[in-house]
Amino acid sequence: MIRLFDLSLKLNGFSIKEAKAELDKIVHFSDEEYNFFLEHKKKEIVDFHLNNNIFYKDLIGNKKIKNWNDLPVLNKQNLQKPLEERLSKGYSKKNIYLNKTSGSSGTPFVFAKDKYSHALTWASNMMRFGWFGIDFNHSYQARFYGIPMDFIGYQKERFKDFLTHRFRFPVFDLSDDVLEKFLKKFRTKKFDYINGYTSSIVLFAKFLEQKNIILKEICPTLKACFVTSEMLFETDKKLLEKQFGISIISEYGASELDLIAFENPKGEWQINAETLFVEILDENNNPVPHGTEGKIVITSLFNKANPFIRYEIGDIGILDEKSTPQKPILKKLIGRTNDVAILPSGKKSPGLTFYYVTKSIIEDDGNVKEFIIKQTKINTFEIEYIAEKELVSEQIQKIKEAIDLYLEPNLNFTFTRKTVLERTNRGKLKQFKSYL
Repeated sequence: MIRLFDLSLKLNGFSIKEAKAELDKIVHFSDEEYNFFLEHKKKEIVDFHLNNNIFYKDLIGNKKIKNWNDLPVLNKQNLQKPLEERLSKGYSKKNIYLNKTSGSSGTPFVFAKDKYSHALTWASNMMRFGWFGIDFNHSYQARFYGIPMDFIGYQKERFKDFLTHRFRFPVFDLSDDVLEKFLKKFRTKKFDYINGYTSSIVLFAKFLEQKNIILKEICPTLKACFVTSEMLFETDKKLLEKQFGISIISEYGASELDLIAFENPKGEWQINAETLFVEILDENNNPVPHGTEGKIVITSLFNKANPFIRYEIGDIGILDEKSTPQKPILKKLIGRTNDVAILPSGKKSPGLTFYYVTKSIIEDDGNVKEFIIKQTKINTFEIEYIAEKELVSEQIQKIKEAIDLYLEPNLNFTFTRKTVLERTNRGKLKQFKSYL
């Protein structure tokens, strides 16, 4: 059988074969070899960006860097500059992988990865899914995700789905009639695994519970379910295990980095120590002992196009006491939850739907710095945002059109430009909140 997935990566300039070979080497290092590799990669990536990235050089300024802890901690606001100002020498839009962050933390920006580091991301994903018998080239995925609604964007995603052997269940409308249609697909298609947004998958499981259906019984090929982008609460995990009848695996990632942590077959949240270096720091940016909570700060060891060195992702976590450099275990992730919006028609939409709405407004000029969306009544939403310039009527019109398309017409939105937005007591910006 043709390895379509590998082939599509290769055709897009991602050398997946080399990346898989390198990853395999890293995984089999002895402790000593790994420690040498890690120190070498940390020094190499810092030197590279100091010599080739003006943005990073300016960030360091005249600061004397004697050791790792002297390096500044980068945050999302630092990165809200036009991409051209942040790209390393030798990189342009022609030879990079380009994407936007979801803004689920409320602070969106455009980022770049060099093609090799993106190939490593895919190699790392393939390895981790492989722990559960999933092979991206052959396993059939039931994907609970959003999809662009404009014609070209929609067709492009559907074609990508075809190449990557997945069937997409769009999550913008999760009313019972729609979930009934989802169920029909599970009766007729031989899915190997489910992958997608936690809240949407949990809503589907609640629907199955009402109908007293175990998914594995009507779709016996199912092996596992991988949830991402939002917190999976223990009660929801039990519900998923009961209604699906398969293993439920949590992943934690960030589009600008990689998979950060992935539940291994022993049920531990194993941190990706092959392409990332993860630190837990206190308020003064000093490392905390294992078992203590702090800010999650991550270094991308391979990305040469954009510097993600000691990058504060906006989450709080705790490393397990039994963590080693080569196998760090995330004991707890605090933060990253999303509400569900209930609309006048009775339609339910996960808060992450707003990711697709807001994505259509976020331009690369870095004007909108942060935003939050509040549902105050069944048909009324408030968008509060921080921006250098007030949104103009065309932009607001564009947002309203996107909302009509992704959610439903006749919703009332007010836009308020603020100088500061309220945050959770953990300092995390909750992008969507329902006050119903």
